[in-house]
Amino acid sequence: MQPLTMNTGASFLTPSADGRAARRLMSRVVGFAVVVTLCLIMLGAWVRLTDAGLGCPDWPGCYGHLTPTRAADRISEAVQAQGGEHGPVSMGKAWREMIHRYIATFLGAVILLVAAYALWRRAALRQSPLLAVVLLGVVILQGLFGKWTVTLLLKPAIVTGHLIGGMLTFSLLLWLWLRQRPPTRYIDAEPVAALLWPARLALAAVVIQIVLGGWVSTNYAALACTDLPTCQGQWWPAVNFPDGFHVIRELGKTGDGENLSLQALTAIHLVHRIGAVAVALIVGWTAWRTLRTPGIGVLGLALLAMLTVQWVLGLSNVWFSLPLPVAVAHNGGAAVLLGLTLVLNFRARQARFRV
Repeated sequence: MQPLTMNTGASFLTPSADGRAARRLMSRVVGFAVVVTLCLIMLGAWVRLTDAGLGCPDWPGCYGHLTPTRAADRISEAVQAQGGEHGPVSMGKAWREMIHRYIATFLGAVILLVAAYALWRRAALRQSPLLAVVLLGVVILQGLFGKWTVTLLLKPAIVTGHLIGGMLTFSLLLWLWLRQRPPTRYIDAEPVAALLWPARLALAAVVIQIVLGGWVSTNYAALACTDLPTCQGQWWPAVNFPDGFHVIRELGKTGDGENLSLQALTAIHLVHRIGAVAVALIVGWTAWRTLRTPGIGVLGLALLAMLTVQWVLGLSNVWFSLPLPVAVAHNGGAAVLLGLTLVLNFRARQARFRV
C-alpha cells in the first residue's frame, strides 16, 4: 500500500502538464513584452522626430525630478532662456521623453521577471535560460544607451546604437516567444527547410537596411533628397561619403568639427535608397519562394504585403516631406518586417531539424 502524500502548489501536475503550464505562462508574458517593445520602438521614433530627445536633459529623471510636472519651474526657465517653445526643451517634449523612459523601465522590469522565471522554471520549460539572460543583458545595455543619448547630446552613433538595441530587444523577445509555441507540423518539412538560406539572406538585408535607416534618421537626412526617383533633380548628385559615414562625431558636425554639408547628408540618404532596392529584390524573392512553399505560404504573403507597405511609407516620407505619422509608421514597419523574417528563419530552422 502506497503512503498518502500531500501535493502542494503545482506539484499535483504531471511533468508534461507542468511544462505546458510553464510554457503557456512564459508565452503570454513574452508575447506581451513583444507588443510593448514594438510600441516603444515607435514611441522612440516619435520622440526623436519631434526633437524631444533632450526634453529632459538629465537622466534618469527630469531636472532631478520624477515627473516634468515637478520640474515645471526649471522647464519654464529653460524655455525662456532658449527664446520659446521651439527649442529642445518644452513641457510637451519633456513629457514625451519621460513617457518613453517610463515605458522602457516597465519593459525592463518585465524582462527581468522573464529571465528570473526562465532560470527558476528551466526544468519545466525544458529550455536553456541563456537566451532570457542574454536578453536581460541587452536591456541593461539599452538603458545605458538611453542615458548616453541624453548625456552625450544626441550623438548619431549613440542614437543609432539605441535604435539597434531596441530592434535587437524586439528580435530576442520574438525568438523567445516562438520557442514557447508548439512545433509546427508540416506534411513535407523538406521544402520549408530549403528556405533557411534565403531566409538568412533576407534577414541580413533587413538588418543592414534598418541600420542605414537609423543613420538617416539620427542625422536628419530624410529630406536631403526631396524628389523621386531622382535626387535633387539628378540621378547621382554631389555626395560626400567620408563625412556622411564618419561614425564618431557630434550631431550635425564632421569628424573635424565643421558643419556637416548637404553632400554628406545626400550620401547618407542615397545609400538608404540603394539599400531599399536591395531589400526589395532579396526579400521579395524570398517571400515569393515562401509563398509557393506548402504549409508556409501565408508567411510569404505577409512578407510581400509588409515589404509593399514599407516601400509605400518610405516613398511617402519623400513625397509628403516627412509627415510625422508616416515617419513613425515607417519605423514600426521596419520592426514588423524584421519580425516576419525572423519567424521565417525560425520556421525553416525548425523544419531543418525534422528533415
